Amino acid sequence: MIFFVSVACFVLCGAALAVAGWVIGRRYPAATVTAMFDRLMADRVIRVAIVVIWWWLGWHILAGQTVDPPVVPN
Repeated sequence: MIFFVSVACFVLCGAALAVAGWVIGRRYPAATVTAMFDRLMADRVIRVAIVVIWWWLGWHILAGQTVDPPVVPN
């Protein structure tokens, strides 16, 4: 159950990011995705945060189950 909640939160955040990008792109035509990433990557704290987020995503979502449930003998 918690897996589906986590995935739903990530999908919701991705959709919100896409909508925000679309709204900002229409309001400011010079604001491209490349320009946004150039500006974000200029700050060291943001670069570290992106690495931590990718690590967390890989560890909790992409790597699969890391703890096996106990085996009950028949």
